[in-house]
Amino acid sequence: MCGIVGYIGRRDVAPLLLEGLQRLEYRGYDSAGIVITSPKAKTPGLKMVKAKGRVRDLEARVPKRFTGTTGIAHTRWATHGAPSDHNAHPHLDPAEQVAVVHNGIIDNADELRARLTADGVVFASETDTEVLTHLIARAAAKTLEGRVRSALAQIEGTYGIAVLHAGFPDRIVVARNGSPVVLGIGDKEMFVASDVAALVAHTRQIVTLDDGEMATLTADDFRTYTTEGSRTTPSPTTVEWEAESYDMGGHDTYMHKEISEQSDAVDRVLRGRIDDRFSTVRLDGLNLDARDARTIRRIKILGCGTSYHAGQIGAQMIEEIARIPADAEPASEFRYRNPVVDPDTLYVAVSQSGETYDVLAAVQELKRKGARVLGVVNVVGSAIARETDGGIYVHAGPEVCVVSTKCFTNTTVAFALLALHLGRIRDLSVADGRRIIEGLRRLPEQITEILGREAEVKDLAAAYAGAQSMMFIGRVRGYPVAREASLKLKEVSYVHAEAYPASELKHGPLALIEPALPTVAIVPDDDLLEKNRAALAEIKARSGRILAVAHRHQEKADHTLLVPKNENELDPILMGIPLQLFAYHTALAMGRDIDKPRNLAKSVTVE
Repeated sequence: MCGIVGYIGRRDVAPLLLEGLQRLEYRGYDSAGIVITSPKAKTPGLKMVKAKGRVRDLEARVPKRFTGTTGIAHTRWATHGAPSDHNAHPHLDPAEQVAVVHNGIIDNADELRARLTADGVVFASETDTEVLTHLIARAAAKTLEGRVRSALAQIEGTYGIAVLHAGFPDRIVVARNGSPVVLGIGDKEMFVASDVAALVAHTRQIVTLDDGEMATLTADDFRTYTTEGSRTTPSPTTVEWEAESYDMGGHDTYMHKEISEQSDAVDRVLRGRIDDRFSTVRLDGLNLDARDARTIRRIKILGCGTSYHAGQIGAQMIEEIARIPADAEPASEFRYRNPVVDPDTLYVAVSQSGETYDVLAAVQELKRKGARVLGVVNVVGSAIARETDGGIYVHAGPEVCVVSTKCFTNTTVAFALLALHLGRIRDLSVADGRRIIEGLRRLPEQITEILGREAEVKDLAAAYAGAQSMMFIGRVRGYPVAREASLKLKEVSYVHAEAYPASELKHGPLALIEPALPTVAIVPDDDLLEKNRAALAEIKARSGRILAVAHRHQEKADHTLLVPKNENELDPILMGIPLQLFAYHTALAMGRDIDKPRNLAKSVTVE
């Protein structure tokens, strides 16, 4: 959520910041702003422009003579205060000439606002961030770093911030607690951002701040330290992806590009991990030896949204393949229900960005209670990757569209690898291990086959696009696929959709069935095929329209989307892919903003 970009060096800063904001548009936002200065300016001070709407609206307001060599910029996703020019970041204390951009939420903002108001401060916005700006401006410390530390000591909540002060035009001070801050190291220039997507066009050498860490950036160098002032010595890392990886690559939308990349993405998550000699896989990053793995009595998977659904599929595969009891739960619920943390339970945290706040907070609570936690994440070096005991990188590559597609698929494949690894340590036979491996190897080609039927899916989406609501059903392996497909349709097309286990239809949802409410049914060719067909018959008997996703034609369905058959345990990985295309083409037919759905953000770093 939100986006931070900052630069200090010798180049004209405004074009760099605007370009960085454009690369962060996928994160979700409703307003944008920019503030700049220069150590060599004849008239010291900060120059600021803000605008409700898109980055292009901000760019249209930037004057021609808006020059400087130091600046910070922001895209805001509203939390405190409606989207507006005055609520947009940066926030400025005009007397002290201090500007702040902030991701996160200040929990005690109301208390601090009341205190500052009593002291005579006049607020220009409804935001919590402006409180921090005035605290910095009124701090007694003589250095900018000291002022920021003093202000941060008074706030409760989460933050990723960048601070600019007209009195210290040779530096930017940044800090992190629960919201990502990444430094980019250039040649006599430094960058800062909330996401590497804003940096890779200029540098691939980065430093990721930890919670409780601050940094001072100058044109020639940077230094990091804790909020208490102790120096830290982080090691720079190299970003894996080139700037071109964040471009559309000839597609009309990022969503379409990322759906089309899934064959290659799955090949990446498998590459170098299959061990044919022992019919298993190598997952060295787990940091979990065979002896420890055999002590696991239960697996609990935690995620949010799409990651939660991937975790549901993962739990099903772990139970089937490894025969370890497993379940998935929303991380946002888990951390508030005072869960019993069992030493024999392995916890797995799932997040595309590796920065999802609800998941990260759950990880930190589990670690505090002594649990073993693994991470399944896409972004190397992300907070969850650093906080966990080990894990699996899913190697989906940059995913820019707010709606997750290829990362969801790669995450389910990563869970298949984990299930196979644990199964072969325990009781899974060599023959079954070999069978699962061959199924995994077939996935990229089968995904290509599914994507080759896009024209058929597009026609079906046009036929169903008029529906105001849709039902998605599946049973056991098919149910989490139905839940994810329902979410995809809601996210990108805004069509209301519900997902239910097919077995639950007769316990209430059948009351909704009528011709105006189409049902999408997940019907794998497995031991529950006849049970699923019975559910289709119940719907058809009530004049319901049915779109089946199946391995063979379903007579009771009005339309069937055929999916190639894999091993029973791996079928859910494939069955959701045509429904990604279905959601995409439904949204396209309805004229939706596909890459930036309303009210949503890519990386949810607030509670």
